[in-house]
Amino acid sequence: MTKASSDSRATAPRWGVIGTGDISDRVIADLTAIGAEITAVWGRSEDRVEDFARRHGIPQWTTDRGALLARSDVDIVYIATPSQTHYQLALEALDAGKHVLVEKPIATSAEDAERLFARAREVGRFLMEAMWMRFNPLHVELLERIAHGELGRVTSVRASFGTAFHPRPGKDSPARGGSILRDRGIYPVTLAHWFLGTPADVSARGVLMEDVDVSGHATLDYGKAFAQLAWSGTEFLDLSAAVSGELGWITLEPMFWAGTSATVRAGNATRIFRDPERIEHPRIGNGYKPMLEAVSDAVAAGKMEHPWHDAATTIAVTRTLDRILAGITT
Repeated sequence: MTKASSDSRATAPRWGVIGTGDISDRVIADLTAIGAEITAVWGRSEDRVEDFARRHGIPQWTTDRGALLARSDVDIVYIATPSQTHYQLALEALDAGKHVLVEKPIATSAEDAERLFARAREVGRFLMEAMWMRFNPLHVELLERIAHGELGRVTSVRASFGTAFHPRPGKDSPARGGSILRDRGIYPVTLAHWFLGTPADVSARGVLMEDVDVSGHATLDYGKAFAQLAWSGTEFLDLSAAVSGELGWITLEPMFWAGTSATVRAGNATRIFRDPERIEHPRIGNGYKPMLEAVSDAVAAGKMEHPWHDAATTIAVTRTLDRILAGITT
């Protein structure tokens, strides 16, 4: 893995936060819990950003994003703003010489994702999409076990993420939240990529509202394998997932992307039909700590990507999301 330029610090990075929404509340609580130093936070509303800083013990707050990015005591920024702003804000942070952890989706097209990683390489800075599912201990164990042949050849993936929309300030309709595929469907698509890779063919149907996808389903075809995926912001879907193969299958309990338990039915008739194995990984904090520790360690070590969720992985998933959206909107 390529290392960042020689001015990168060998000590734990100091964090700045861009965005004060619900996800920032949960992530920053876990960031504080791992002992990270958070020096400044930016938000659009003065009252809200001041309150956020007070609640999380962050010493400096501002409504001037340029001022935060110019701070010498900010090494890495965590970006958690509306998804359509991720690309531009990540680019600004990289251009200011900061390492970047940006909420998913990293961008609204594979081309923009490629541009961001190219820019990160140019300026010698770490960049990662915050796909916390990849660092969840349950998923780490399942990936390792399946890679070592637990299911034999993987033949199918099934996953869905749908929850009913609840209006709130600034988001009075599902469409106001942006693409539901990129916000929620990204998890089923990522799961399919983990176990089956890039699909040979994609077919999708969906529902548009205000020209934004709010629900849909897709089949990713791999020739001798397939993935059936669904997502929605307007109703509840089954929030579990399953990975199947020649020797059995594994079910990830709801909510599969933030899971703490799975059931393994594989290997022999007894284990499949009568006595399946139960895997448990109790959540610590809000569930983001493993990812945040991995990112902090990677930045401190001078790395520009994390091998578990690197540029190639992120761009490949984003490209599949593009293909699915093309099938819905054309």
